[in-house]
Amino acid sequence: MRVLAIDPGLTRCGVGAVDGLPGRRVSLVAVDVIRTPAGDPVPERLRGLADALDGWLDQLRPDVLAVEQVFAQVNVRTVMGTAQAAGVAFLAAARFGIPVAVHTPSEVKAAVTGSGRAGKDQVAEMVTRILHLPARPTPADAADALALAVCHLWRGGTPSAGSAGELTPAQQKWAEAARRAGNVGTRR
Repeated sequence: MRVLAIDPGLTRCGVGAVDGLPGRRVSLVAVDVIRTPAGDPVPERLRGLADALDGWLDQLRPDVLAVEQVFAQVNVRTVMGTAQAAGVAFLAAARFGIPVAVHTPSEVKAAVTGSGRAGKDQVAEMVTRILHLPARPTPADAADALALAVCHLWRGGTPSAGSAGELTPAQQKWAEAARRAGNVGTRR
């Protein structure tokens, strides 16, 4: 199975692809960071991101697109750009007929390091080891995208993993917290 993973961001969007099967060795296909100039108008930045993602999907033809769940942060401007980038990824996958899986940051960290509270350095180190890379992927957005792809494979690797009705334990906790906070229906 080929997984293309997106660590969404408007300025830096991590993109990583791996091949593998659950319980088997995972191998790197490609990794990069899509960048958009902060000074450009948002619609132009989103179009640039969409064009780049279309190129990745067209070239790699993944079986599934894994996207990191967007969480509200203190900086509303940052979360808006992240959410917009995630939306572009969802749209790109839909245009190519590729199923989308969503994983939480803590779920990704737990999958690759054993701890949902692992730091970026620990995640990057484990991604380097898991994929037998000669050096850590940089910047952190690239390592995060690869960790997300590995997580998807290791969490079952099915295109529907993380979809509605098949929430992982971490996603179930997030959904319950969102319901308690009054954010019903925020999952997709």
